[in-house]
Amino acid sequence: MGEAVDKVRKAEHENLLKEGIEDLKGTKYLWLTNPANWTDEQRQQFKGLKDKELKVGRAWAIKDMFSDLWVYTYEKAARNFFKKWYWWATHARLMPIADVAKKLKRHLDNILTYLKHRITNAVAEGLNSKIQQVNSAARGFRNFENFRIAILFFCGKLDMYSHKSQ
Repeated sequence: MGEAVDKVRKAEHENLLKEGIEDLKGTKYLWLTNPANWTDEQRQQFKGLKDKELKVGRAWAIKDMFSDLWVYTYEKAARNFFKKWYWWATHARLMPIADVAKKLKRHLDNILTYLKHRITNAVAEGLNSKIQQVNSAARGFRNFENFRIAILFFCGKLDMYSHKSQ
């Protein structure tokens, strides 16, 4: 959703610049940052932009509303929420947002599974990232055994100094 909001911001910024309006200049990270992390200056800037009825403001509101989905624990309530959100996202005349909404709809069952179990594959993704770093740093390995040893060495959380002298 963040990327979609940024695409809307870029397109709108280009159109406004053609008219000589620089309202969106330097606001990229304002739209991408969590409001809880905004500085007082960013809050004021956002308040001023919100009143201008910009497309990026609408896109941001759709993104912000979607984050409410993670509060739900009951599937039926979450589906009802998503149905209303989806209608808004696909009828807001913002193609990047509509495209993401359609993608989310295709994966809705998996998203709702998370609401029930609250489990992700983040640990596995993090481990895979570490393994990719090992492979990249070595510029490849001659055989799988050497690769396996390197993975175990870097990802195994081994204590190399456990044999401390007394």
